[in-house]
Amino acid sequence: MSIASSNTSMRVPAGFRNLLEGLAREVLREQPTNVVAFAAQHFQKLLEQREAGGVDPVAWGAMLED
Repeated sequence: MSIASSNTSMRVPAGFRNLLEGLAREVLREQPTNVVAFAAQHFQKLLEQREAGGVDPVAWGAMLED
């Protein structure tokens, strides 16, 4: 079964690259045995920081990418 290719180009949302690079950096630093659970905790912590009025890493990353 094959899927026909299309001319649609997809773009990575602004700030997404920075968000994933941050996760990758923390995974390499901590070397967790359960990467999925670690990622969930990492993103939960970022969400809590954003909701508390702190820095939004996605918005900050998007500014760096511009």
